[in-house]
Amino acid sequence: MTDNLKIILTACGCPGASTLIRMLKEVPDRDITIIGTDTDEEAVGRFLVDDFYQVPHGQSDEYIPAMLSIVETEEPDVLFPESTFEVHPLAEHREKFESLGTEVVVSDPEAIQTANNKFEMYQAISEQTDVDLPEYSLVQSHEEFRAAADELGYPDEPIVFKPPVGKGSRGVRIIDPEVDRRELLLEEKPNSLYIDMEEVEQIFADKPFPELLVMEYVGGEEETADSLCLRGDELLTSFKTVEDARWGVIVRGELVERPELLTMTQKILDAIPLSYCVNLQFIDGKLIEINPRVSTFIYQRDFLQAYLAIQLALDEVSNEDVRSYRDDIDYGRRMVRYMDQVFHTDGNRLL
Repeated sequence: MTDNLKIILTACGCPGASTLIRMLKEVPDRDITIIGTDTDEEAVGRFLVDDFYQVPHGQSDEYIPAMLSIVETEEPDVLFPESTFEVHPLAEHREKFESLGTEVVVSDPEAIQTANNKFEMYQAISEQTDVDLPEYSLVQSHEEFRAAADELGYPDEPIVFKPPVGKGSRGVRIIDPEVDRRELLLEEKPNSLYIDMEEVEQIFADKPFPELLVMEYVGGEEETADSLCLRGDELLTSFKTVEDARWGVIVRGELVERPELLTMTQKILDAIPLSYCVNLQFIDGKLIEINPRVSTFIYQRDFLQAYLAIQLALDEVSNEDVRSYRDDIDYGRRMVRYMDQVFHTDGNRLL
């Protein structure tokens, strides 16, 4: 293990980036240089990292050439992606980055593809495991949408729909006839997920109907697993409650022991052999989605899961080294997310 480490951290303006950057900078006995990238020239991480590059969107044809150019210039040890839209293209082109001497901390592209597509993920999980899932249907027309809603018990039961591939609650809506529309308008902030069937039909009346996943609405306690794994082998997993969320991002939660969810997590990873940082969302004991990337941790100074993932990719730690941290998880530790500001002129931070 060298004394110096250079990391390219993508999507450095995402909600968890500022804390991750701070925690990596505080790793003891190692000088860590962080190069940030983001599509937004004012991404908050720009003002917290050692250097910054604005890059195209992860789904753009220009993204990989731009990232290769940055790697050639910076010669980092590791490329660590934070965005759902970046992990798959980086995984597909991993060999190009490795030929330049940079390890890419991503799963295999096939596993990422399955995890990112919720319909394919549900199919794989239902065929290979006994993990509880919501009832679901993939639809491609108004008629199929209505039929799926009827099958799920609508209007007596609420339903949810979402694109099979998406992130951050984009495109997710709940249809519940019991919800008071007047109260939503006058009492709730204008970021509600609720919509009614008539609105759905109006939105797509004269436009092509998109492919959607229609699901039963699952209420109850929400918990997420933050798992560090290698080719489907679960090494270290912590669970946290999601007690409040905004914009699809956790803002309040607590580390909890969930042995039954740990068993489910290993079954899921057996079916979809992901690597490094993986986030799994459970509601009322049912698997809702998988994010094959780093997510919000409840951090501890005595071990940092994201840094362990980097060390794992660099062969600085073994699987058993990572497993040894299982007994160190500080159950009962809580987190509260808050907003902050930076001040700059022409990209140069002032305060």
